[in-house]
Amino acid sequence: MDIKITQTNNPKAKPNEDDNLLFGTIFTDHMFIMDYDIDKGWHDARVIPYQPLSLDPATMVFHYGQEMFEGLKAYKTKDGRTLLFRPNKNAQRTNKTNKRLCIPEIEEEVFIDAIKTVIKQDEDWIPTKPGTSLYVRPFIIATDPFLGVRPSRTYKFMIILSPVGAYYPEGLNPVKIWVEDEYVRAVRGGLGEAKAGANYVASLKSQVEAKKEGYSQVLWLDGIERKYIEEVGAMNIFFKIGGKVITPALVGSILPGVTRDSVLTLCKEWNIPVEERKISIKEIYQEYLNGTLEEVFGTGTAAVISPVGELRWGDHIMNINNGEIGQLSHKLYDVITGIQLGEIEDKYNWTNEVK
Repeated sequence: MDIKITQTNNPKAKPNEDDNLLFGTIFTDHMFIMDYDIDKGWHDARVIPYQPLSLDPATMVFHYGQEMFEGLKAYKTKDGRTLLFRPNKNAQRTNKTNKRLCIPEIEEEVFIDAIKTVIKQDEDWIPTKPGTSLYVRPFIIATDPFLGVRPSRTYKFMIILSPVGAYYPEGLNPVKIWVEDEYVRAVRGGLGEAKAGANYVASLKSQVEAKKEGYSQVLWLDGIERKYIEEVGAMNIFFKIGGKVITPALVGSILPGVTRDSVLTLCKEWNIPVEERKISIKEIYQEYLNGTLEEVFGTGTAAVISPVGELRWGDHIMNINNGEIGQLSHKLYDVITGIQLGEIEDKYNWTNEVK
């Protein structure tokens, strides 16, 4: 792909290595943009200085929410290489989301090439302090200036970059999760398995209420019976019960996480029994009472592995593993981040070098 590059004349001051990098608050010098229209297809790929957008007030994304986004990270290895973690999975998920939202698909090679090109321009923004990385946010918005409910005929595909630290202030320390049994995030046939902003705005009401009670995130139940576990607001969820790892099956209302898939692969290789199935919050509570609920952890690009130290379901409070990180959670975190940083052999070909 031919990508035109315009470098900034006013580079920003980069954060110091010892600065506390709050997630998603600092952005690099450059951004990627590519346009689409119904006659030309995707065209005019370019890297430009990071800058505001100028959009008509009637732009369709503002009124009908036709947009999607992705998230992945770039890591700097000790020998100076820059690695991406499974970007092909993000490209594939992008097109799955695009199909659901009537957005034109983007070729996998074009998607990855665009990411590599903009990262290469801002490679010196990648932090190297333990627990940090360069967060990559690709997204697409509908840009027709039109008030009417139909798919847009024009779009912008953009990529912005942000040096980040831990997603949760707790870092690798266990977080507290609120089980939501009143509001609904998604149902089968809806947008639950799409990486779209509509999924996340639907979660905000519960998240605000949970934080008032001192909880970091919300664990969602299914939208029909309100009893089967689905996912956390920013993570897939796993339970280790009696030596077995259980996670909700992908049934159309749950995001197919890249880290989720990686965890399943590792657990199977380590001969840990794994089940992807429906699991109710009542079953989890009963296993807790039985003393067989050993670990709970979330998985996602932002947090990688996030141990859960407490679950609150109504009046029931479950203290998991004495509020400490579990052995499996810790091992998964160490292995996945080790592969991401080039410190552990990547026998799965999960990493992709930016050259």
